[in-house]
Amino acid sequence: MSPLALLLAVLLLVPLSAAAQDEAAGPRIPRGAPESAQRPPEQIVLGLSQDEVAITATFDGSDLLIFGAIRRVAEMDLDDLGVIVTVAGPSVPATVFRKERRLGIWINSNAVNVSQAPSFYAVAGTAPLDDILSATENLRQSVTIPRAIRAIGNSVENSGDYIAALIRLRQDDDLYQLLDEGVDLAEGTLFSTRIALPANIVEGNYTVRILLTRSGTVVDTYSTTIGVQKVGLERWLFNFAHEQAFFYGLTSLILAIAAGWAASALFGRLRR
Repeated sequence: MSPLALLLAVLLLVPLSAAAQDEAAGPRIPRGAPESAQRPPEQIVLGLSQDEVAITATFDGSDLLIFGAIRRVAEMDLDDLGVIVTVAGPSVPATVFRKERRLGIWINSNAVNVSQAPSFYAVAGTAPLDDILSATENLRQSVTIPRAIRAIGNSVENSGDYIAALIRLRQDDDLYQLLDEGVDLAEGTLFSTRIALPANIVEGNYTVRILLTRSGTVVDTYSTTIGVQKVGLERWLFNFAHEQAFFYGLTSLILAIAAGWAASALFGRLRR
């Protein structure tokens, strides 16, 4: 066979070999495929009764209504379904003291610095969290109140006792809330819950998170934020105190002196 004939035979065999490899590898997935093909079989659709909370001089708390639906591409079993709702306020450092009695007096002794702890945290579920969320998913998603608090800053013995004390103190102030079976789920599709925001919440962005679980495993999540801020006279006084601290203190002193003088003058007239 001449060299020219051999070269032509090789060129003809290369396309056939490539086609055979393509068929063995299976059909190609076209680029730019619709995202719906990659969507999970169940998705959360969320709604909020309000997207901001205004703190005024008469603010005594507020109820946040969280509701939504579960969108499915096909019918699924509802027995192992769970919905968890969390609302987390801005995270701030915290210090927890241990009190000891010395010489008949209770004093602060050891202290633990918590690097980050939510100023407010509420978690609600369609059932007790242990029933609808596995320990692995809780570790991954930081859902329960102890998991929402980050590691302590200094190493001490029995650090869990300090975390438990912090949780207990903030639960007494309604800043930490555990609402087992606090989420209503109708027909396995519509869910709703109410979270009570106390009067002593702080300003900032609050993260609302919804987790959909199956047999303890998180299959979909959704999160959004609501703003909490002071308005009106509360906002003006807050800005004045922080931006003009000297004049705020001077004004407070003048008002206190004026109030004392006015009260003294009034009582003096009443005695006459």
